[in-house]
Amino acid sequence: MFVLMVIVFVIGYACIALEHKLKIDKAATALMLGALMWILFVVGKESILNDPDITNKSWDEYCEANEGVEHDESFFTKFIIQEQSLHHLGETSETLFFLLGAMTIVAIIDKHNGFSIITSRITTRKKTKLLWMLSVLTFFMSAVLDNLTTTIVMVTLLNKLVADRHLRWTYAGMVVLAANAGGAWSPIGDVTTIMLWIGGYITAGKVIAMLLLPSLVSMIIPLIVLGFSLKGDLETPQPTTTLPNSSDEKLQRFCLYWGIGSLLMVPVLKTFLHLPPYMGMILVLGLFWVITDIIHHKRGDHKENSVIRILTDVDTPTILFFLGILTAVAALQTSGHLAAMSNILDEAFNKNTYGIGLTIGILSSIVDNVPLVAGAMGMYDMGATADLVQDGTFWQLLAYCAGTGGSILIIGSAAGVAAMGLEKIEFIWYLKHISWLALIGYFAGAICFWLLHSVLFA
Repeated sequence: MFVLMVIVFVIGYACIALEHKLKIDKAATALMLGALMWILFVVGKESILNDPDITNKSWDEYCEANEGVEHDESFFTKFIIQEQSLHHLGETSETLFFLLGAMTIVAIIDKHNGFSIITSRITTRKKTKLLWMLSVLTFFMSAVLDNLTTTIVMVTLLNKLVADRHLRWTYAGMVVLAANAGGAWSPIGDVTTIMLWIGGYITAGKVIAMLLLPSLVSMIIPLIVLGFSLKGDLETPQPTTTLPNSSDEKLQRFCLYWGIGSLLMVPVLKTFLHLPPYMGMILVLGLFWVITDIIHHKRGDHKENSVIRILTDVDTPTILFFLGILTAVAALQTSGHLAAMSNILDEAFNKNTYGIGLTIGILSSIVDNVPLVAGAMGMYDMGATADLVQDGTFWQLLAYCAGTGGSILIIGSAAGVAAMGLEKIEFIWYLKHISWLALIGYFAGAICFWLLHSVLFA
């Protein structure tokens, strides 16, 4: 059953990749995959959890905490359903509610035509110049917000700036690369970097100092390469129609500034109050909702412009796709598949820091980087070697690789999944046109990281 889970995951992954050919929406496939992985785990629970060759830290800890309790069927079921399933549901829900809140805030801004204030100031129609402007802006925005929120904002902007569908996909692909690169060097820019920072594996000052340049290189190299193929001017998209009484400049400005300010408050609340990011997101969304309701009631156009109506425009399939993928990966983590993969890496690279780190980064383009980093944090004891001390080479490299490696495939990061859902980007199209650029940037940044550690700071 342990092997069958891997086979089912690979098949499901292939169906998601071939969505366009199979004519089956990726959200439906992901939901089925997530449920099937847990069903297979429950069916084969005893053989999987009792296998001495499978490393499973959570199972070992559960057995120690319940020493003396008979290991009957209910014991296994309680571990899977009551302990692990609910635990992962909580983690998954945090991501989903965060995504739902961010998408709703962006939808409110967009409904009030707030983004036109930004797009009206982007006067260049040169394809290459616009590409650089958007990428650099995304890079630094994702370090302050996070790569998921930044991607949602920037992809929404692209709809106002670029008319051609496939050209817009190219820009969206670079937004994903830039958002993941920008999140990697900031302690609050990416979930994996946040995990390492809060866990004490890295410190804010060191991770910024050592990863800013490699992350920047991982974005700049693809930009330079892509710039050679983008020539000429852009075709301006047709202006969108706004609802009556909601398009005056004063209300547009308010919604834009308040909305962006609300998103900026989320990492601030996370930093100072240590609340989960979704908690800050639902707080600022609720406040934004109340204020816009009051404004539209006073204007007499609440029925047409209520947030309830705006919620119908939020991309629900993208949220369901997240649910399915994260549920499937959670099953792999609970059953010990990810730990087994970590052990294989350890043996294959003879505990070589760069070999393991770079491979984890590439794997994070297939499997969610959060459980991969969590697995690495559980596998290696901080301080065991010179590379594993606080701010050691391995932890910094792990932050870089896990953050930027997810760009190699579009479903390898939250930013990529969000862009895929919002723009309906095809997996195979991204693989052909963006993945190789992301791979070049990934290794270029890794070389830069190696030079910094081995030459400048040796």
